[in-house]
Amino acid sequence: MKRSDYAHQKLDEMLRENRFQPQSRLPPERDLARQLDVSRMGLRVALDRLEAEGRIWRHVGQGTFAGSRPEKAPTQLSFVTANTSPAEALEARLAIEPQIARMAALRASELQISDMFGLVQKGRASGDPAAWESWDGQFHRALCLVTGNRLLLSIFDSFNAIRRQRTWSQLRQAVLTPERREHYAQQHKTILDAISGRDALQAETAMRTHIEDVARSLLDPRK
Repeated sequence: MKRSDYAHQKLDEMLRENRFQPQSRLPPERDLARQLDVSRMGLRVALDRLEAEGRIWRHVGQGTFAGSRPEKAPTQLSFVTANTSPAEALEARLAIEPQIARMAALRASELQISDMFGLVQKGRASGDPAAWESWDGQFHRALCLVTGNRLLLSIFDSFNAIRRQRTWSQLRQAVLTPERREHYAQQHKTILDAISGRDALQAETAMRTHIEDVARSLLDPRK
């Protein structure tokens, strides 16, 4: 068993046994790495997996916390999210997420890719727009996580804060038909196929196509 897998297993057990109370701060990485007898890099891989699974959350400069991220957890860009329109958010996503997909193709581990394929399948199996929204958000955030760039992750979390705004939700609920959800799920698979094949250019192109389709459906649903 890889040391990162061992760290993931032990931390998962600790969380299940409530060794860390919900929303409590975990020990610093150096202390956890020493306690589990793993490298800092191996520990970070395990923490990335747990974060993608919604078992822990991180706040830059404050640490790692047990449990899922609270709805009102502060982010570095929280001061702008309240006044950002869906159109502005989609424009920013189009500028950033294709590059995230490119980076993921070069950096994601096989285990991370496997986990993301699982998220795609769960999204495809979701039976309603609200469930789809949850799995869709987790998929895109998992892509950002594998880049290992915490500033990008902070920016991405601001996108998710905007997605939770009522205006955004109303737009999404109106257009997320079963056919469109299936179309987006297939686009997610196309992105992941490119990442799995280490084709950075194709991953970037597939993500750009996906975000453009999302923007078109939300801002001009007649097309």
